[in-house]
Amino acid sequence: MAEINVSYFPLNKSTIPVVSSNSAYEQVLDFFPKDTIALQEHFVVLYLNKANIPLGGFLCSTGGITGTVADIRIIMAVALKSLACAMIIAHNHPSGNLKPSMADIELTKKIQSACKFMDINLVDHIIVSPSEGTYYSFADEGEL
Repeated sequence: MAEINVSYFPLNKSTIPVVSSNSAYEQVLDFFPKDTIALQEHFVVLYLNKANIPLGGFLCSTGGITGTVADIRIIMAVALKSLACAMIIAHNHPSGNLKPSMADIELTKKIQSACKFMDINLVDHIIVSPSEGTYYSFADEGEL
């Protein structure tokens, strides 16, 4: 029987908790490939402990110009294997348009439902723009 192997290679040894959408944005940004963030969509998950301190980040998928596939089962498998108590999901819009699509909203609802079932807190869904410092926060907009 195959087993999922989760590895942890800290890029930044942060002990600073995520306390706002801005700090969530700053943390997830480290896990986006800098050379292709303006070219193609990527989906990143930041896993957190009970104190919202990052355990690690996971580049879940890389797609095309207008979309990427985020497999909820893989996202949750890594959360369980890493003993995460919370998570922040994030993806980028290479176009720079920060408005969430219907697919973004539906995916967020599905992940939120899976998280509730597993007693994991979905803290936020951040949409990142290639323009430095610009993002959209589902939590800030009352959508989580």
